[in-house]
Amino acid sequence: MNKNYSLENLSEVATELISSVENKILLFHGQMGVGKTTLIKEICKQLGVIDNISSPTFSLVNEYKTSKNESVFHFDFYRIENEEEALDMGIEEYFDTNNWCLVEWPENIENLLPLDAVQIHLAVLDNGQRNIQLK
Repeated sequence: MNKNYSLENLSEVATELISSVENKILLFHGQMGVGKTTLIKEICKQLGVIDNISSPTFSLVNEYKTSKNESVFHFDFYRIENEEEALDMGIEEYFDTNNWCLVEWPENIENLLPLDAVQIHLAVLDNGQRNIQLK
């Protein structure tokens, strides 16, 4: 998947993303303000999350429940000081749950990430649109 999108077709991008990934651990790369949290909110909506969705910047992880009583975990490692903090919170156990794990700022816990996690790179284009690439 490599495409440009705007807020108007964010829903379509989220649907395509969910259906095309082979793993439920999604790593979101991109500069501040590129739309990682906005895309994650739409993915959560598509997955049937019924909770309020917000970035877990200070708590590191938010757990959301879906209408099927499944869990979706949303991580934000922007403010993490070292990988030890992620280990202390049990990051490996979260990754082993087979639930959706949506990770912002994964580069801050690089050595703890599963090798088969889906790498999602977001960029802002000159025209204000976004580009998404799966790797």
